Amino acid sequence: MSAARDQVITDLRERISSIQGEGVKKAGCLPFGVDEIDEILPGGGLAYGALHEFAGGGSGTVDGAAAALFAAGIAARTKGPIVWCLTRPDLFFPALAQAGLHPRRVIFVESDKEEDVTASMEEALSFGGLGAVVGEMVRLPMVVSRRLQLVAERTGTMALVVRRWRRQTEANDFGQPTASTTRWRVSVTPSEELPVPGVGRPRWFLELMRSRAGECAEFYVGACDGEGRIHISTEFADGQDQTRRSGYSG
Repeated sequence: MSAARDQVITDLRERISSIQGEGVKKAGCLPFGVDEIDEILPGGGLAYGALHEFAGGGSGTVDGAAAALFAAGIAARTKGPIVWCLTRPDLFFPALAQAGLHPRRVIFVESDKEEDVTASMEEALSFGGLGAVVGEMVRLPMVVSRRLQLVAERTGTMALVVRRWRRQTEANDFGQPTASTTRWRVSVTPSEELPVPGVGRPRWFLELMRSRAGECAEFYVGACDGEGRIHISTEFADGQDQTRRSGYSG
């Protein structure tokens, strides 16, 4: 009886493994095209079929907008329609286009509650065939992030969560554990200097705070251009190295 039971359990495990293997799409990575960043990320880029998390370096709207534009630039370099789920219809379309993401590629899904944003993201990720699914949230509980990660794995679609704070106390939630494959923080720094009077290309301080099976690091970068691409900035206010690695983050 014991041998028969063990055989049944073994058969069930094999069937489950087979089903899981068929359901997970091997999707690869999206390189940034910046060696200093790509060489740190496992696989040489930002993984498709995974959840990635972004937030501003402070509680203000300026850093928060930079985080949204960074996510928009990443979405712009994927292929296919983009679904953007949100509760506040305050996205500035010209800014998205300046970061390479033209509004005609975007399907905006507006909800009243963050729970609806999560449900909309899951449904869009389950659909498949999209370039990326973006969701704006204040909080990202572990259970929610795990669900989004699993759905993204099944379809190979990239999931991007932009954390947006309404008040200072909400920013503390960003330090809580999530199932995100990578976690990024974006802070605005002085724009690049021009040889003539004027405002140069915006510049960000980019922190890779979590990278599953990879390293954390910090970069000074030029903001996304019209194709969604960033570059390592050659100007540094503190005279620091272009890339600072800060250890392993599993």
